[in-house]
Amino acid sequence: MHQEYKLKHGKPYPSGSTFDSKGVNFSIFSRYADQVELLLFSESDSDTPFQVIPLKKEINRTFFSWHVYISKLPAGTWYTWRMDGHEQAREAGFRFEKDKHLLDPWARAISQKRWNRKAACNPGDNTLTAMRSVVTDDNYDWEGDTPLAIRSEKAIIYELHVGGFTRHSSSKVSHPGTFSGLIEKIPYLEKLGITHVELLPIMAFDEQDVPDKTFEMGLRNYWGYSTHSFFSPHPGYCTTPEQGTHVQEFRDLVKALHKAGIGVIMDVVFNHTAEAGANGPVINFRGIGGKTFYHLDKNNKSILRDYTGCGNTVNANHPLVARFIISCLEYWVREMHVDGFRFDLASAMARGENGEVLQDPPVLWGIELSEQLIKTKLIAEAWDAAGLYQVGSFPGYRWAEWNGRYRDIVRQFIRGDKNLLAELATRISGSSDLYEHQGRLPINSVNFVTCHDGFTLYDLFSYNEKHNEANGEDNRDGCSNNLSYNYGVEGNTKNSKILAVRKKQAKNVFSILLLSQGVPMLLAGDELLHSQRGNNNGYCQDNELSWLDWNMCNENADMFRFVRKMIALRKRHPSIMRRRFLTGDITEGRNIADISWHGTELNNPQWFNPESKILAFTLTGIEQDEADLHICMNMSDDNVSTELPSIIGKRWCVAVDTSLKSPNDIIPPHDQTPFNENTYVVNSKSVIVLENVSE
Repeated sequence: MHQEYKLKHGKPYPSGSTFDSKGVNFSIFSRYADQVELLLFSESDSDTPFQVIPLKKEINRTFFSWHVYISKLPAGTWYTWRMDGHEQAREAGFRFEKDKHLLDPWARAISQKRWNRKAACNPGDNTLTAMRSVVTDDNYDWEGDTPLAIRSEKAIIYELHVGGFTRHSSSKVSHPGTFSGLIEKIPYLEKLGITHVELLPIMAFDEQDVPDKTFEMGLRNYWGYSTHSFFSPHPGYCTTPEQGTHVQEFRDLVKALHKAGIGVIMDVVFNHTAEAGANGPVINFRGIGGKTFYHLDKNNKSILRDYTGCGNTVNANHPLVARFIISCLEYWVREMHVDGFRFDLASAMARGENGEVLQDPPVLWGIELSEQLIKTKLIAEAWDAAGLYQVGSFPGYRWAEWNGRYRDIVRQFIRGDKNLLAELATRISGSSDLYEHQGRLPINSVNFVTCHDGFTLYDLFSYNEKHNEANGEDNRDGCSNNLSYNYGVEGNTKNSKILAVRKKQAKNVFSILLLSQGVPMLLAGDELLHSQRGNNNGYCQDNELSWLDWNMCNENADMFRFVRKMIALRKRHPSIMRRRFLTGDITEGRNIADISWHGTELNNPQWFNPESKILAFTLTGIEQDEADLHICMNMSDDNVSTELPSIIGKRWCVAVDTSLKSPNDIIPPHDQTPFNENTYVVNSKSVIVLENVSE
């Protein structure tokens, strides 16, 4: 039997539940609610609340905030809200449902133990099937940790899924699929040499948000692009979520990664929420102030505008919503020490309250100019699902962008498509055509060839078509334009020649990616040749199709070695990690240009030969004792003899030749042998890198 806790008026700020030594302050925003209740539970799955607290307008409301202070209430108390509003508010686009339990949008930790999405879609009381928030104690020993300050030009990003990285039985971690499990794999990340992990959504999301048929097949939302609680780590990645340990467990991960010198970038989803379309569930925002938080049709307020393909679009440039988003980001940096954010479908956040595209969206500029975020990396997926494409024109200056044009050109070139050399040169030089005219830099380009969305790298060379039947949507989902090629057999094969060319092409991709100006991003598992058997939309595949099989560390140790040493090669060459664009001008103190372009003949690139599939360039070192580089990429079907530049006092050594077997495919400097020839034969579909040494 619980005691009846004593109440005080409370304060409107800060929003959410705030614990101190004397009790807890609760505050929630709702402009149009006229009845508000706070319900307290002893456990995350208690059948009934031990105290229901009706709030009074006269004493528990300040402007649009409802608040109450509960004396002596302990941390670890679970709670929900209920709200109702007058009929005019419903007609204006609000969806108050007095019997529905609402999650606190500012909750630091939530439980989905008894969650039932369908019950939240239907009218009526969902006490026994609702998610719940918990009061947290913010005390934590950071041991002096602060966000890292790794310069963007030195960044090497590794996109991974927290659950899938260790959920496979071969991971041998104590708590598979959790933040804790990822901590155990930090030595692997250190050995690989990446500088940042980019975590697929770790804010609390609805695992039940999938199409009905997919759900009936036992599949769940795996990727996590269905956020409902933007301040809470996802309970599914915690070892003891029913104890409300979310914040501590995520902080432990961040602190451990920072100790290893690895930064943390969060993939965040502010373009839509888990509440879906008009018939979607009431979770939090819809029951508190849907008109404020979502884009609604101008003529019919029951219709949600959908620029995201997910049923709703967050009204990000409404002043209150913009403040919510910015304060949320500041929280993750200030209190959780994250180092950056990647914004899913970020262009949806550039739309005004009527859906129009804004030249200077307040929320995006507010994020860019926030003093608390000034050292935080900001990465935009610069498009949305309604046709807005802003790669090269995303609002702001500090924002980096996923460079979709880089991805497509490299895929086409590797495949052997024609008439690509000029654009390929532009892409691997940092995409100056997209960024330089705006005063932006090569570090504004996040270069990638694969990511979570689409084929894995190995599948890119194993399948001509997507194979998504396992998702339950009759293979209609997922992109059909993959720019892939299977080399004669669709999927698995025992043909040694096909297997060899697939592996060589994977090495070619890693070579080009890690030799390009800009910020490279790798997809976790590509370095081990992970396959999803042709499924290019594994959003619902929380199983061995998506999970990383750690047995591949032995099976494809040669591939891991190649990628690890390519990363090391990049790190020892500041000339690849320039902050400013290449000019082709003579380098200061050297009698050679910072970059010079070639074909098979020196200084004769075949820009205007649509049939040529060979591009070479020489990159001059910019630091004392840094070797120059000569790179040649041959995606033709023929072996070709290429001329090498002569640099006074220097001799060339072979560092990389992707046509050779391990360990000769990549050779560290201490094992390289200088040679005197002025030509080098570059084999078909391969990349070579030469480093020079003093004679």
